[in-house]
Amino acid sequence: MKLLGFHPDAGAELTDAAQYYEVREPGLGADLLDEVERALEHILTNPEASTRIAKRLYRKSLWRFPYNLVYAVYLDRIRIVACAHHKRRPFYWRKRLKDMAEREGATRP
Repeated sequence: MKLLGFHPDAGAELTDAAQYYEVREPGLGADLLDEVERALEHILTNPEASTRIAKRLYRKSLWRFPYNLVYAVYLDRIRIVACAHHKRRPFYWRKRLKDMAEREGATRP
């Protein structure tokens, strides 16, 4: 099984969304996190089964919430790039791909 990791900004987006929903209605933030957990299990089991949006980039839509998990699939790992709201700033997370590539180039031969 591949390792799963979050870009720091993707983790912050998920935390912010969960807090927003929890304030709106107690328990709703936990429901979001449960749904994300199910989506992550699906991604780990079938990483290439979601909608492909670029060479190694996929999008997994959440069922009850208006969010996509955008992720990159590598040989040994999966990296969550964004927890992106359906109606906000499309493709804002693309800069993260460049940042990740630069970091990878610096740490891997």
